[in-house]
Amino acid sequence: MKILSVDLGKARTGLAVCDENEVLASPVGVISEWNREKLLKKVAEEAEKQSAREIVVGLPRNMDGSEGESALAARSFAEKLQGLVAVPVVLQDERGTTVTAHRYLNDTDTRGRKRKSVIDAVAATIILQDRLAYRKNHLGASQACPPTGKTD
Repeated sequence: MKILSVDLGKARTGLAVCDENEVLASPVGVISEWNREKLLKKVAEEAEKQSAREIVVGLPRNMDGSEGESALAARSFAEKLQGLVAVPVVLQDERGTTVTAHRYLNDTDTRGRKRKSVIDAVAATIILQDRLAYRKNHLGASQACPPTGKTD
């Protein structure tokens, strides 16, 4: 099934989607929006456009597993998004995804404005790849995801 992932940011929010077979996650783009209500609507519209059957929102936990202000904002965003869409919205631990995204962009020598414009979409792609690995290892290919918001 197609899954849309969201790397929530204060100014830019990255999006990625996977193929129907849940093999490959690809960046969709970045939404530049400060207003959370407008952002929620744009993400819901993109989910519909992509025919997503699940939305994954990255949960930015601290390295020790605790949750700070950003994690609370992600939980709130996911909860509000769930009220706008008819598909499950789940949270996925995103610890280390931004660091990994920077490594990928270093490996491809992506610099300057190009780097700034894609980093969030690359992070969303990594979040989605992590979700796909979780589904493969924990849920089996034919089981639906639990809409509990907990994947850890």
